[in-house]
Order: sequence, then structure tokens, then C-alpha cells
Amino acid sequence: MPSNSINGSQERPYYDNRGYQPEHINPYTYPVDRNLYVAYPPPTAYPSSLPHYIPRVSANDCVPVAEDPKPGKCCSPKTRKILCITTATGLLVASAVVVAVLIWYFVTKYCLFNGISCGLSGSCVSKTQWCDGTPQCPNGEDEKQCVRLHGPYFLLQAYSSKYTGWKSVCMDDWNDNYGKTACGDIGYSIDTYYTSGQLASGGSSEFMRVNKSSRNTELYRNLYFSNSCPSNNVVSLRCINCGASAMPISSRIVGGSVASPGDWPWQVSLQVQGLHLCGGSIITPYWIVTAAHCVEGSLSSPSQWTVYAGFVSQTQMPSGYLVEKIFPRPDYVSKTKNNDLALMKLKTPLTLTDLVKPVCLPNYGMMWEAPRPCWISGWGATKEGGQASISLRAASVNLIDSYTCNQGSVYNGAITPSMICAGYLAGLIDSCQGDSGGPLVTYMSSLWWLVGDTSWGTGCAARNKPGVYGNITLFVDWIYLQMQANR
Repeated sequence: MPSNSINGSQERPYYDNRGYQPEHINPYTYPVDRNLYVAYPPPTAYPSSLPHYIPRVSANDCVPVAEDPKPGKCCSPKTRKILCITTATGLLVASAVVVAVLIWYFVTKYCLFNGISCGLSGSCVSKTQWCDGTPQCPNGEDEKQCVRLHGPYFLLQAYSSKYTGWKSVCMDDWNDNYGKTACGDIGYSIDTYYTSGQLASGGSSEFMRVNKSSRNTELYRNLYFSNSCPSNNVVSLRCINCGASAMPISSRIVGGSVASPGDWPWQVSLQVQGLHLCGGSIITPYWIVTAAHCVEGSLSSPSQWTVYAGFVSQTQMPSGYLVEKIFPRPDYVSKTKNNDLALMKLKTPLTLTDLVKPVCLPNYGMMWEAPRPCWISGWGATKEGGQASISLRAASVNLIDSYTCNQGSVYNGAITPSMICAGYLAGLIDSCQGDSGGPLVTYMSSLWWLVGDTSWGTGCAARNKPGVYGNITLFVDWIYLQMQANR
């Protein structure tokens, strides 16, 4: 967590995730060559519509000519036969690829405009089948994601298969029992239920309303579509008291500083054999968000890990919490760090206090735009190649748009939609070794929201090499599904 500019070379390797690590624990392997991805073309440039792999015959190669009665060795019948077979095979392969691309294109477009994606399976179902009472997705996602929270004020929405859309839930006849049911349907434990509030309907004429005579265990089965909401108020639902901090936003120091207890109460230290290796973020008393690369390979066993929360100095450690299960994203790619996210479920719940609190997961519809100010925190090294920090440190960084971050002088196309860049192109401030898995947060509507998890970077605080973070907004649905399935 550097707080000053350093002269890090742009050719230095990606920083690893290990802090306080002896050499015998899981040696770090650098990610893929930074030029693996093709850089994005400028806005006015378009890629060729022709496949780049179609075999081409050079003008200088032998081509049979009908008028030549005495073909040379190059143009012998055997050579012509080989050339024809090679060309035909190449054309067949190219045609198959083109057909496959067209099928993929129209299937995904169909799902985009006429259906809803089932998630990682790649399947999609009709909008009229989503939440219709019959699972159609391979893992039943279409019947597990029928209520959601929208926007920074936690607007509760339910899906209507009949009217193929998400509708706000009318406050009329609502009570805390329905609120607990809704939170359970989303993925939270009813034990963390916080409160139900109300928001003005904003002139909407389509709602989901409570059917008081229904006794189903899932909230969406207790709701019906209505064109009226007599109170003109809709439900705002808080499933957990998240995003609170002891330190007001006006006191945050830009440029890096040592944290005080309670400043970043969601920050945890993930340790193996008493050594801090990665950071993480509390999202519920049982669940921790971290990076998938922290728990890959020889560090994939839950029994190796201990989670520590509610402290700032590595010399004053509280009691730790054992890990029951680890859930890395199944589509995580180690070489590129694509989809670099993992969840840890604890054996026993964290005791929430003023020093131990969850951060808010972003709700649907919350988009983060550059140059939004965010904060990073961790016990990582204070300079490239340096020692990990004994004290928790935090610093302010700005989001950088993906187009800029994919420029050839920055990360040359390596930033995928599952990644977010944050920092400064001039260097100055960045995450570093030992910060991986830790939080990238922002402040909105008087709450702190988890924007990203620290993933990778070239060097630490090097010019044109900002930090790269997992895009939590992209992962929220998956996070809730894991919480649902592993209560």
C-alpha cells in the first residue's frame, strides 16, 4: 500500500498476493504475458470481417496453369493434390468456425433481447419462464433469483413472469416477516435482517403487492401484479446493517495513511500458519470476499486458513476464525486473472461490533464511473519489493475507465469486463504485495460499498500501471447464489 511515488519499472513483474510469506509456501507464478489480449481498436477502426487464420497461397507459390504442358516439380500432380487437399481442409475448418461464431452470436443475441441468462452455464430462458414456478435453468437459477435490491436506497423488486419485468413492491400490507422472507430469498440469513423502510413510488403504475391469504415460503409466490398502490410507497429493504464506519468521509486522508480501529471495519487478514497472505472483506458474519488467486493451488484447502478481524496492527492479533469452505469462481483463469474472486465461509460467525462490520454489496443498477474516488486498504508492502506493513494502511484512488486502461502504454488490452482499474497513471499510490483480495470501496448515500477486490498489477505504483481489481458488480448474482446454496 504505497503512499509515495516510486520509480518502479514498467517491465517489472505483476505484484503477487503474498505478504509475510516464507519461500516454502506456494511460490508465485507470474500471470500471462501482458500482450495475450489484442488491444482494443480506436473508436474509428474496425477489425476485418475475414478470419485471420484462413490459409493463403502466396503469389510466389506454384499455382497450376492449364496452358503449361510441362509442369515443373513444384507443380507436379502430387503437389497439386496436396495443395487442393490442404486448401479444402482449410476452407472447411474456416467455414465451421464461421458457422460456430454465427450460432454463438445469434444465440447470445437472442438471450440478450428475448431471454434471461442462467448464469455461468451459458444457457438462457424465456422471460415468461423466469420465476414461473418451474426451474428451467440447469441449476435452477430462474427460480432462485426472483427478488432483488435495486439502487443505493435498497429498493425491493420482484420479477413478474406474466408481465416479463421487475416491479417495485408496494408497501401496503408489508411487514417484517415478509422482509425476512425476502432477505432469505436473496441469500442472506434472516438472523441479519435489519429493517424495512419505504420510498415514494415516483409515479409508477405497475407494482407487485402482497397477497395476505398466501402462505408460500418464497416471497415472490406471495405477490401479485397490480396497477395500483394506495399508499404510493414502495419497500426499501435492508437485509444487513452494512457500510457503516467510525470515521466520517470528510476525515479520509488522500495519499495514504495508517488506519485507526473502526475506520475500515470490513477489512480482514487472511493468514496461513500465522502469516498474513491476503486481505478480504466481510459481507455477512459468515462470509468473506477475497481473490481467487489467493486460494489457488496449494492454498485451496479451507483448513489452512484463519481469518482475523477488528484490528489494525499485526502485533496485536485478536482470536481468529476458522474457514469451513472456500468457493473460487469456477470461471477464474489463473493466467489472466479473469474473474478473480472467491468466497470463504467461516465455521462460526464473526461477532459484529463497532470494529467488525460488513461492507455493502452493490445493488442491481449501481454502476461506477471513472474518475469516481475510492479507497483501498491492506497490510501490503509500502513499496515495490519492500516488506509488508505491520499496520493497516489505506489510501484514496480514482477509478480509471477500461478504455484508458487498455491502451497500449497501460495494460494493452488485458482488462476484461470482470476487472476494474483504479489508481493514478502517474503512479504515486497503489496496492502492492500482500494487499490482494482486500477491498476497493466507495462512499455513496452515506454508506460504503464494495466496488472491487484487489487482484493484480505490474509492479507497485509504477507509471501507467494502476492497480487492477475484480469487478464486484459483475459477481453479485453469483455471490448470492453461493450464499443461498450454502447456508
